[in-house]
Amino acid sequence: MLPEPDADRCAALAADLAAAGYHSEAVRTAWGPLADDAIARGLREPALRAIADRDDALAVLARTLMLGMPQPAASVDRALPRTRTAGLVRLGLARREDDECVPTALLRPQSFADERGAGQWWVASDLDEAALGGPIAEDHVLGVGGASLTLAGLQLPTAAHRALDLGAGCGIQSLRARRDVDEVIATDISRRALRFTRLNALLNGVDDIDVREGSLFEPVAGEVFDRIVSNPPFVITPRVAGVPRYEYRDGGMDGDDLVAAVVRGVGAHLAPGGVAQLLGNWESREGRAGLDRVRAWVESSDVPLDAWIVERESLDPLAYAQLWVRDGGTVPGTPEHARMLDAWLVDFEERGVTAVGFGYLLLRRPVSGVPTLARYEALSHPVADGLGAHLAAALAAHDRAAAMSDEALAAAVLAVAPDVTEARHHMPGEADPTVIELRQGGGFARTLSVDPGLAALVGACDGDLALGVLIDAIAQLLDADAPRLRRELLPRVRDLLVTGILTFAQD
Repeated sequence: MLPEPDADRCAALAADLAAAGYHSEAVRTAWGPLADDAIARGLREPALRAIADRDDALAVLARTLMLGMPQPAASVDRALPRTRTAGLVRLGLARREDDECVPTALLRPQSFADERGAGQWWVASDLDEAALGGPIAEDHVLGVGGASLTLAGLQLPTAAHRALDLGAGCGIQSLRARRDVDEVIATDISRRALRFTRLNALLNGVDDIDVREGSLFEPVAGEVFDRIVSNPPFVITPRVAGVPRYEYRDGGMDGDDLVAAVVRGVGAHLAPGGVAQLLGNWESREGRAGLDRVRAWVESSDVPLDAWIVERESLDPLAYAQLWVRDGGTVPGTPEHARMLDAWLVDFEERGVTAVGFGYLLLRRPVSGVPTLARYEALSHPVADGLGAHLAAALAAHDRAAAMSDEALAAAVLAVAPDVTEARHHMPGEADPTVIELRQGGGFARTLSVDPGLAALVGACDGDLALGVLIDAIAQLLDADAPRLRRELLPRVRDLLVTGILTFAQD
């Protein structure tokens, strides 16, 4: 068991890491982009070759803490003069074997950037498959992966008082939340995970993260929060003997029941105006799309909720099973791999699963108690990282527009966002376009097909004239009925405000 972290030893280790320049960019520079990409694919050899002849502090720490390789204890002592090998042992990050320091955990630098600027954390977690040379344990505490970075980038960058990190794991979401939130409660069923969370908070000098052991909302019964963030163990795993159940990814329920339970229960723990953000999987079952099932979960919530659900990808049952069987370290082509694949497929067949979706869920408890936002959409094209600011702006725009009658909206002055461009497609020899598209450079990088009336309205929104005046002028140009054109365009304008194509002009 990982020991309870000691604050003084964590501070000494942090000082050593900083003095050694143990940061993401420095390590990447040391072994180069190709080796860095290979590490992400579980291959250490290119990185090892690149720093094989180096015994400076950065190289020693990269081999020991980044790659999880034993190093001479004397070299580690020089690289970490305050902590030394003995300090790593006391923190549960290594053990001493004769003259070697043998890492028992990884401690990797992780760079980040948000509205406040760029920074970096040191994040400790269990040894990965490459460092172990084989499959990970079922109680493995995962480090910072693609999904956790995605969720960290989705967090709203606006101030709040209390936040809950549900299923904290190594604590990366808690660290991100504390950038904007006064205090964070981090919960997990794994005591080992919570000790990693506490260790990482101390290493990074982050206070006011309170760790509590327990399942789902049990540790915070009766409490409410301004923010809830969760990368829950949402992976759909067969509940049969012989299939490993990894704590970091498997929630112990059938199918997508765990995500459904979080969605249905989260509203009772949100303060009015509070926002929950999580990742999840959901099943499409015979005759019912996954997003429709998520909508039913939201509508059966303990309290009414605003909802914005974005499905980012959808996999067929075989592709999904292959992904997660391999994630656990079972090698393709082996009898064990075939056996586990079949277990997954049988499990899906029993529920009539035709696809599994993955995506983002944003849920909010309306201050008024009456939901006004219900967006369920599939967006599979690539988008940039760090959508938190976009989501915050979208919610603000939605709230402002939802409070307006059509008459008030028509009196508002709007502007087209600076990242929006227009593309027109013509058949050869034709004067009028067959397709008009609005393309968004930021946010969700949407491409929207629009008709000439809406295209003209968006193009005319320059922060000068009121929306109603512009619609009346466009009606004259198109020889259209102005009241009817208003009825057609205003709902679409509301949608363009949420997506960020249009914005309210400065008051």
